[in-house]
Amino acid sequence: MELFVRYLNRSNSVSSVSTQDLIKEENLRDDLKYYFMSPCEKYRARRQIPWKMGVQILKIIMITTQLVLFGLNNQLVVAYKEENTMALKNIFLKGYSGVDEDDYSVAVYTQEGVYDSLFYVMDKYSQLGQLSVGPISYAEDEDGQLLPLTMCKEYYKRGTILPSDEAFDIDAQLETVCMSHDPKTVNEWRSQNESFFDLDFYRLVDIRITFQLKGINLQTVRSRELPDCFSFYVTITFDNKCHSGKVKIFLDIDAQSSACRDWKISGTAQKNTHYLLVFDGFIILVCLTSAVLCTRSIILAVRLLQRFSKFFKEKFNRDVCEDDQREFLNGWYVLVIISDLMAIIGSILKMEIQSKNLTNYDVCSIFLGTSTLLVWVGVIRYLGYFQKYNVLILTMRAAFPKVLRFCCCAGMIYLGYTFCGWIVLGPYHEKFEGLSLVAECLFSLLNGDDMFTTFAQLKDTNTLVWLFSRAYLYSFISLFIYMVLSLFIALITDSYETIKNYQKNGFPLTDLQKFLHEQKDFLDLEESSQTDVLSNRHSVLCCCQQRVPANDNVILIS
Repeated sequence: MELFVRYLNRSNSVSSVSTQDLIKEENLRDDLKYYFMSPCEKYRARRQIPWKMGVQILKIIMITTQLVLFGLNNQLVVAYKEENTMALKNIFLKGYSGVDEDDYSVAVYTQEGVYDSLFYVMDKYSQLGQLSVGPISYAEDEDGQLLPLTMCKEYYKRGTILPSDEAFDIDAQLETVCMSHDPKTVNEWRSQNESFFDLDFYRLVDIRITFQLKGINLQTVRSRELPDCFSFYVTITFDNKCHSGKVKIFLDIDAQSSACRDWKISGTAQKNTHYLLVFDGFIILVCLTSAVLCTRSIILAVRLLQRFSKFFKEKFNRDVCEDDQREFLNGWYVLVIISDLMAIIGSILKMEIQSKNLTNYDVCSIFLGTSTLLVWVGVIRYLGYFQKYNVLILTMRAAFPKVLRFCCCAGMIYLGYTFCGWIVLGPYHEKFEGLSLVAECLFSLLNGDDMFTTFAQLKDTNTLVWLFSRAYLYSFISLFIYMVLSLFIALITDSYETIKNYQKNGFPLTDLQKFLHEQKDFLDLEESSQTDVLSNRHSVLCCCQQRVPANDNVILIS
């Protein structure tokens, strides 16, 4: 009798343990299925509102609106700087045609031309108030005094040059002499310092004229925003470094904006600024909410992966393969978090710019533009829940490793052509003067752009270089367009055909998918672990043994 009772107790205990394991397995399976559901499926399953998707949709609308508003304002600022640069070139550069000749604005070829251009700058600077049609004037210091114009000439310390005798004696050490004057006393200053303008052109390296101007960008009033005050640091350079008989004249402007010290404006500009600050603050709040929700999802995914790995190890004495582990590590969440952080930083910079505490529009544009790009790319995640819209994502994932390896090999050839074109054709072709220019030119040729112009612009003064250029260009175009580019497209096409075949016949079934479908035909690693070769073979093939039917309800999107 006692033996019978012990037998019953043992059977009950075994049955109880088995029931608990079964319940634990079913709970894990339910949690996994729920994790991989789409937002609509989650709502139908547990009536849980898809807050994360709603926040993403709201964030897309708000960030895009913010970007458009900032972009319009930034265009006004950039246009103001460019138009002022053009205006100052027309005012201060004698003979300026409205278009820069090359990397410089104007060139002079005679001593008289240098003196005329030099005195022309001084005369126009002294008459700026009567010449400029824009709100621009001389800069003042803290005491209200006009900041002077500074002129510096740099020349070799000593030198004697006799080209007819092919002889020279020169001291390569440079000396710099600077003088400054008030814009209202330019004529007196010129007459008192005539010796400063006694130039030895064979020793002269360059002449630099620097001055500072002030301006106000009134066009932002039309966009219902406060105008910015600008400081223009103008540098005019007479470049004679080559001593080739050609003096290049450059005009460079460094424009910096700041808050105006004393202003008064009627209308709704200040009120509109307050509305924009509130709107930017609300965007920061939405992005913080989105980042918190995505971080929470990542933490839950990691915990779920730990549960699944522990269960898989205990029940089947196996480790979860890497493909299944990557299903839990959702890269879209990381992408969203990065976009949220960049949107928050960009919004803070935008608020500081609107409050006139910062003036760097370019950095703010980079953060806002990149965050908007990532936000719109993140929308693909929700389209990926539909099989017909998921082809792009799956094709990119499948083709990326092969394309990356292919680009590494093709890049070596591309770099070889880049360096070769720069060293050989650089002195004779404007598109090959720098490494970056060569790379851009070759990329254009690779896409079939600007071919005839590239061939035609080469100077034929050197027959040997001309013949080399033809062989160089023909070989590059033939190699990269007919072979490299065709193979590149073939790699992507092959991946696309593979994905289409999988969608038709079913994708490879992983251990995770087997578990979700309640299949019991897991590979027994204990039986196959007698040798290292078999063990490695099972570890490689653990994710590629069976296929999911095309009409299966469970779709894993990472």
